[in-house]
Amino acid sequence: MKKSLVLLPILALGMLSGCTGNKEPDMTRDDSKIASDSLFVQKVENIPEEFIMGVDASSVIAEEESGVKYYNHEGVQEDPLKILSDNGVNYIRVRIWNDPYDSKGRGYGGGNNDLAKAIEIGKRATKYKMKLLVDFHYSDFWADPAKQYAPKAWKDMDLDTKKVALYDFTKDCLTQLKKAGVVVGMVQVGNETSGGKMAGETRFSYFAVLFNEGARAVREVCPKAYVACHFANPEKSANYYDWAAKMNQYGVDYDVFGSSYYPYWHGTLDNLGTVLDTIAKQYNKKVMVLETSYAYSTENTDFWANTISESTNVEKPYPYTIAGQANSVRDIADTVCNKMTNGIGICYWEGTWISVGTESFEANQLKWEKYGSGWASSYAKDYDPKDAGQWYGGCAVENQAFFDEHGKALESLKVFNLMRYGNDAPKYIDGIEDAKISYYNYEDFTLPETVNVIYNDNSRSAIPVTWEDFDIPAAKAAGNAKYTINGVAGGQAVKCYLTILEKNFVQNYSFEDGMNPWVMTNNGAALSDVHKVQITQENPLTGKSAFHFWSQEADCVNFEVEQTVTLETSGTYKFQISIMGGADTGGADPTKQDIYAYVKVNDTVYQQSGKITSYDNWADIKITNIQYTLGDTIKVGIHVNCSEAKVWGDIDDAMLNLVL
Repeated sequence: MKKSLVLLPILALGMLSGCTGNKEPDMTRDDSKIASDSLFVQKVENIPEEFIMGVDASSVIAEEESGVKYYNHEGVQEDPLKILSDNGVNYIRVRIWNDPYDSKGRGYGGGNNDLAKAIEIGKRATKYKMKLLVDFHYSDFWADPAKQYAPKAWKDMDLDTKKVALYDFTKDCLTQLKKAGVVVGMVQVGNETSGGKMAGETRFSYFAVLFNEGARAVREVCPKAYVACHFANPEKSANYYDWAAKMNQYGVDYDVFGSSYYPYWHGTLDNLGTVLDTIAKQYNKKVMVLETSYAYSTENTDFWANTISESTNVEKPYPYTIAGQANSVRDIADTVCNKMTNGIGICYWEGTWISVGTESFEANQLKWEKYGSGWASSYAKDYDPKDAGQWYGGCAVENQAFFDEHGKALESLKVFNLMRYGNDAPKYIDGIEDAKISYYNYEDFTLPETVNVIYNDNSRSAIPVTWEDFDIPAAKAAGNAKYTINGVAGGQAVKCYLTILEKNFVQNYSFEDGMNPWVMTNNGAALSDVHKVQITQENPLTGKSAFHFWSQEADCVNFEVEQTVTLETSGTYKFQISIMGGADTGGADPTKQDIYAYVKVNDTVYQQSGKITSYDNWADIKITNIQYTLGDTIKVGIHVNCSEAKVWGDIDDAMLNLVL
């Protein structure tokens, strides 16, 4: 592409600044192709010049205060925001927390991202001709699908008071950014507000009120900036369609329906494209990926366990390599460009968040505590006692940044520029695809004879594999279980993830087919828009659905869900059902729960208690030694009674298996 064709549209985009001072800064960019001898990048066709190539750099100031220095591809120390811009990044995302400090002024960590840091980062972004994507969490610390705590100052406010506070806070922050000369191109009103949860509120109708107050402030201060909503878990497509419909129903004012998309957890790119394309068409909205990342390594360089490691059993569509990281970004951009209507961009999460030191845990911990460069400090315990208060520490995602542990830019960072043009490089084996297989214990099977090698151009071919000794008959005899089997292929280590399943006599065991033949008996308060017991796609353990409950008020949740099972063999059986949940405070109170699985064989009742604790902590409630004689009536189910307000949970994977 000729340089003149690149400059003219970008000049026009720069003149339409979303939010800045009286004098418009020159935002003209030169995004001519940069050189790479080693990175293969397939060109993304039809990519517009104004396509958003964003990187979240929220922690960069805390990193620099901790002594981190950043270096360009030639090894020269530079401002990391300049390095990002030079590699094709045109938007910088920064989160804003209301008051991320304790009563003594000590930061909660995670970058200590207050307005002052947003202004500093925004000014540097504008200097290097990148617009700012402002991410309001409306919390004093992390907001995500599991946690939407109200800021301390808003904790006891009713909705009418809180909406004024939210409007004032949003307007004040944007006004100060504008006075500082920062070019704001997009504003997120909330962060991963799945289900309409935001600022301590859990009713969608309340969320809509708060969102619109934030949007009103954006329209007044930055009238040309996009207003974006942000949800997570696009693999649960029914949830996305439901939330989009509710946004329309409640008249929520927004321009961009944004989604997180992490390939480890969030399903396929085809599904992402289908879901966001459907929403874009139905509601005439722009769509984009507001968060993504991918590991370039499994090495832990800051002495704090990483979210993604060699032992993490998640989806791995690309190797954890430089090429794998670049291919992930490129393929997401291609999906947004070519498989979605009105797809406007992508944003990579925390591309500058790296190790603050490689010498010792103790030295790093001092920096995490003092400068907030870890994901959480111990000072966050008063605000978030059940998560940050217990697990405060380091970065956990430094192996997903675009800089190595010494601060040097990775070659994969060039993908933001090169996907506009394409780039050839010598082909080499980049990794090996792990095998994932699942069988019932009554099926005959063997381990795979081949696995796929993956090349740096993301192509694949099969090669032989040798597995360690594994006793398949013993595994089948053990029943329901998961195994990780090590192997070698092409001189490299590879894993086989094997799942063994027993014959399950529970019908519709994971609620994929609606309620039938399950029967729900509600013993608590009447169901309403603030008290729900139903099948949803919010948090399934397996498949796409689970049985979900939630109540805004106390003393509401009290129900059983059960089914009558047909058996054709007398014998000893076992029953298992899984449950997970929490409360608006992050963790559910175990003293306010009466939860148990049960099996009724005629008049004999087998029972085992369980508890919900926090998000994604599944409890497998198991009952053994169930005696059944042909002709008996047998029912299986779970009883849930939770008296806590704003308690929620999900039930999934009910299994009744023959033991003898």
